[in-house]
Amino acid sequence: MRKDKIYVSIVVPIYNEEENLPILYEKIKTVMEELKRHWHDKDYEIIFVNDGSIDKSWEIIKNLAEKDYHMVGVNFRRNFGQTAAMAAGFDIARGEIIITMDGDLQNDPEDIPRLLEKINEGYDVVSGWRKDRKDAFLTRTLPSKIANWLISKVTKVYLHDYGCSLKAYKSEVAKSLDSYGEMHRFLPALAKLVGAKIAEIPVKHHPRIYGKSKYGISRTFKVILDLIWVKFLLDYRNKPLRVFGGFGMLFSVLGILILLYLACVKICFGLPIGHRPLLIFGVLFFLTGIQLISTGLIAELIIRTYYESQGKKPYVIKEVIQHQ
Repeated sequence: MRKDKIYVSIVVPIYNEEENLPILYEKIKTVMEELKRHWHDKDYEIIFVNDGSIDKSWEIIKNLAEKDYHMVGVNFRRNFGQTAAMAAGFDIARGEIIITMDGDLQNDPEDIPRLLEKINEGYDVVSGWRKDRKDAFLTRTLPSKIANWLISKVTKVYLHDYGCSLKAYKSEVAKSLDSYGEMHRFLPALAKLVGAKIAEIPVKHHPRIYGKSKYGISRTFKVILDLIWVKFLLDYRNKPLRVFGGFGMLFSVLGILILLYLACVKICFGLPIGHRPLLIFGVLFFLTGIQLISTGLIAELIIRTYYESQGKKPYVIKEVIQHQ
């Protein structure tokens, strides 16, 4: 049984990767056993989170966990998504440092020592950069480059590769992140909220051999929608009234100015204004402004409730199995 303190936790979301799992486990095991020789009274754990796989992935994870005390298997009741799987891994992980990676063998466990070295230089988050990416250019690489440029510009956290799952986090940073929806690609940007020091290093990338990719060009549109939410979190999370109220005041002032102008036209010159489209625009701008300000006030109340209530997890765990 494990007696040493856990130093590194490896978190791997798994979805239909039955052919890759045994190979990935052996590669991680080899790297971590070599690293462990240099640690004093420290150990590691490998957390495979089965995200509702419909193949034999869970059976393989369960067998590995029953044989190896380093292994922790987590099984979801259904597919909740990669972000939820990472969040579950973060919550369960006991290591001082948490490393995430994909389960498709495209990330290379041999890069783990380099991530740890960078963390030990004083960084809180180290992100991998698939500099020589082995994916289809038009459907995967090009959309990813565009998304990475856009995310960097909006969040002001400049990384070459937000989509690379191979990352290292200090435990206190990882556990403080809000991992909901499909936010896993934005975790370095979200880490900025807690003042994390972020670095990026080139890592290896291999072509997929077994199984099919779960990602496509359609995810580009999801990234744009998620980016709007991340921008809101980064700049207005604790002050939603400022963004809604700002637009509300702008529309309200425009509406008032239009209505004042029309009132002067009616009173001073006696001209009819009931048939003028400008009247409709003036009323519409004013009412829109009032509605946006009201939305901002409601959002402020929701934020207060969010911070004062108990948070719920974005996943439901069916079982956790671990060697005893």
